[in-house]
Amino acid sequence: MYWKEGDEEIEFEIPDDVVDVLFSLDCKRLPVDHAYALSTALQRVVPWIAQNDSGVGVHTIHVAGSQNGWERPAHDSGQHLILSKRTKLTVRVPKERSDELVEALEGKTLDISGYPLTVRSGKTRRLSKETTLFSRYVIGPTDDAEEVFLNWAVQTLQDLGIHVRKALCGKATLLSTPKGMLHTRSLMLADLSLGESVQLQQRGLGLHREMGCGIFVPHKGIEAVGKAT
Repeated sequence: MYWKEGDEEIEFEIPDDVVDVLFSLDCKRLPVDHAYALSTALQRVVPWIAQNDSGVGVHTIHVAGSQNGWERPAHDSGQHLILSKRTKLTVRVPKERSDELVEALEGKTLDISGYPLTVRSGKTRRLSKETTLFSRYVIGPTDDAEEVFLNWAVQTLQDLGIHVRKALCGKATLLSTPKGMLHTRSLMLADLSLGESVQLQQRGLGLHREMGCGIFVPHKGIEAVGKAT
């Protein structure tokens, strides 16, 4: 854990040059480890997602940890996520290409490792005003030590002009690809300025944003964790 008290925040308006596009979908289940399959399926329909300068981030599809007695399986269990009608497919994209993305995806049925996923209507949403952000999968050093990962994250973000005040490294997860496993860790950052929060949401951290890695979303916070520590 990295912990430093922050400064007072000033008023800040969230820009809309990068937005999330949320698509309704029809899909009953998906493999828990579906990041590569989802990314590949989307690229077949929208090839420019794979371009290095596309600015696109594909959120992996996430469901509640438990619902009606069902609990989300472990990532390496080989089991499946059970999707509800409220589950969304979310793609982070420059606003100037959001209409193009919606036009390309609406009504398309994607093959996700043998499971059909039909994309329905999409709508845009601005990035979050929250200053505590969380990424489920960040690709950093392959060293198993949390301290090595945290030091790398703090330095990399500092190079981007983002001052880390509080950071918490989470569990390690392996994402499967045809070329082998990607080693990732979750990362939570708190007490960012609004400008830093927006910048981090726009740019992400590390490689493979097309597979959901390094994409940051709002989180409730780590105050309780800090007090316990």
